Amino acid sequence: MFPVIVDALRTPRGAAKPSGALHALSPQELLAAHLRTLRERSGVEPECVQDAAFGCVTQTGEQGGNIGKIASLLAGWSASMSAVTINRFCASGLSAVNWAAQQAMQLDAVTIGGGVEMMSRVPMMADAAPHYTDAALKAATGFFPPPWTSDLVATRHGFSREQCDAYAALSQARACHARANVPMPSMCEVVDADGALLLQRDECARPESTAEKLSTLKPVFAEGAERLDAWALEREPQLRHINHVHTAGNAPCMADGAAAVLLASPDAARRNNLPTRGRIIAMADACVALTQTGAVDATQRALKQAGLSVDDIDLWEVRDSFAAITLHYLDAFNIDIDRFNVNGSSIALGHPMGATGAMLVSCLLDEMDRRNLRFGVVAIAGAAGVATASVIERIQN
Repeated sequence: MFPVIVDALRTPRGAAKPSGALHALSPQELLAAHLRTLRERSGVEPECVQDAAFGCVTQTGEQGGNIGKIASLLAGWSASMSAVTINRFCASGLSAVNWAAQQAMQLDAVTIGGGVEMMSRVPMMADAAPHYTDAALKAATGFFPPPWTSDLVATRHGFSREQCDAYAALSQARACHARANVPMPSMCEVVDADGALLLQRDECARPESTAEKLSTLKPVFAEGAERLDAWALEREPQLRHINHVHTAGNAPCMADGAAAVLLASPDAARRNNLPTRGRIIAMADACVALTQTGAVDATQRALKQAGLSVDDIDLWEVRDSFAAITLHYLDAFNIDIDRFNVNGSSIALGHPMGATGAMLVSCLLDEMDRRNLRFGVVAIAGAAGVATASVIERIQN
């Protein structure tokens, strides 16, 4: 028996800047509003839900103090529902979903997994974590900035600037087409306290982002990387230089957003007369040294656990972080690009760090419903090499 997905919802992604559509809401307000929508859409009684987990990466200021629990109380869920807020860097949201799924089975109960990040109000690195600010600690732990490690992957595997820009342009084109043409029933509009509409569709995609225009942008980590480059070349002498190919255009843009997935054991779903959209038939975590390529390892483990091959997977939702990381993932599994991130992903749509992984679950289920597909993979990698993957089977009701 596997944990079932009763429903999976997400907000649109707002631009992470003061003029962004969601900026006026606090992180607690955004997540609480989304949790109210989940309750209304699912019809679940709040007292039925025993536990919850939420991803949030920058847990400081407005996002500090176990935001998942506080937002749940603000949303009117039962005070007896426990909740935890977790940080597995960019994989936090999917890790929270998987954690909640495991709790659903262990407790034979209904649970919630999700995430939130308001990068317009709590900027990345606002927590001043020492692995960013302390040079000695960075050297001792081998923690290096994701843009630079992504350039290292591009150099190792020979991905050119042109290839990276071409993938980014494809992500933008798909996202813009989907925003105008593809129904997304699991994406919930966001309103303010007075009921005024704030955001109905993803805000960040840029239709003008062609490969030609992307080619004019400067690499984000070419300047000031001499020490890191020397460190890599000393350890990997087969590399003659680090090819800095990543720009603001072929990397994920920052965003605001929230997501929530209602989960249950099969028996708990039956007891509470809850419909089911899918089941999580495998889940895995992994970590690799230095680079953000761990999603490959996590996916391999999840597929082995599910007893499935790459050819069995009908659809893939993989957070396209820096373009070379995504190209490496595609090459590792020889995936048909027509089954991969078909409506764009984080490069175009934005990456609210703690929420993205949970958002991908609803993205996958919506598209699998639309295409009448059976098996899908959600995978996401983050800083320090961490990664999480899930294999989801759609339930045809």
